[in-house]
Amino acid sequence: MDNLLKRTEELRERIEKTWSLLDIDGLISKNLELHQQMSASDFWQNQDQAVIISREAENLDDEIKSWQKMKKEVREFEEFLAIADQENDDSMSISLQAKYLELEKKFNDLEFQLLFSGSHDTNNAIVSIHAGTGGVDAQDWSEILERMYFRFAESKGWKTVIIDRLVGNEAGIKSVSFQVNGRFAYGYLRSEAGVHRLARISPFDGEALRQTSFAKVEVVPEMPEAMKVEMKDEDLRIDVFRSSGPGGQSVNTTDSAVRITHLPTGLVSTCQVERSQHQNKERALKILQNKLYQLEEDKKLFAEQKLKGILGKAEWGQQIRSYILYGNQLVKDHRTDYETSDVQAVLDGDLDKFIEAYLRLSLKR
Repeated sequence: MDNLLKRTEELRERIEKTWSLLDIDGLISKNLELHQQMSASDFWQNQDQAVIISREAENLDDEIKSWQKMKKEVREFEEFLAIADQENDDSMSISLQAKYLELEKKFNDLEFQLLFSGSHDTNNAIVSIHAGTGGVDAQDWSEILERMYFRFAESKGWKTVIIDRLVGNEAGIKSVSFQVNGRFAYGYLRSEAGVHRLARISPFDGEALRQTSFAKVEVVPEMPEAMKVEMKDEDLRIDVFRSSGPGGQSVNTTDSAVRITHLPTGLVSTCQVERSQHQNKERALKILQNKLYQLEEDKKLFAEQKLKGILGKAEWGQQIRSYILYGNQLVKDHRTDYETSDVQAVLDGDLDKFIEAYLRLSLKR
């Protein structure tokens, strides 16, 4: 019992230290200010801003309640242990050990937030997947990755919204872009940016030959309006075309889809899921601004990494992760060397260990 009391006391001290590091008291004050803004009579006059504030308040509510509950449960458990120790009651030793382990796991899950050191880690994320070399296999692989990220987001309680999706002629998808709404969505998903390599026996080959396919994943944070990058009209080429995705009754019969190209950088943003051309254009512009902001951030990061002798962002031919789906099946991250043979779990969205390994490596850098 004495050992369990000591471990529980240490757990409480770790919680208090992490509470301070994450500035939970500051988050409580910020959340109070947000709710005061939401109670104003003119709050919904600017709907875009109102949605952002409401979403941030909701996320803060969840985070604060989780830490408050954690703190309360450990305090109550510590008090219960003290009483049991005074009464020399060892009959509940096994159940008390189990309860402690449960509390410790809850804390470890919450403590994971300390790994998010990026300035935009709490933001929503915009994820794009592009099929690379490998023909129909690469398109099928892109759709598998899409499902993997949807399942991962679902496990976190996040909402996903498809922005643009181009299906393949035979199977899979040529590309897809979707928004992931949830606190720390970008913090988690930024580790997925890069080239993902698949090696398997092709289901599309009559001779059942081994096929290697590639897909590129891009991840950018959704930025507040105040941080948007200014774009000149003459730097933009705007193309409209007939949408092939969901939207409204006329979405497939009118030129409602919009593709915007930023000529100086070659960055492209496409949207075809809204009901009107105007709505698609507005959303595509916002996404392009996010991409431009991220491009500038990447340039700064690359300069810092070059000084430190660290390789820059993964590009084609520099895969960040390989998925081997034949023989001794394996998923291996080439940046961290973390690997697992439970391939199906990974494809079903179990990415936490890969992400944790990447975040811990990033902190060391």
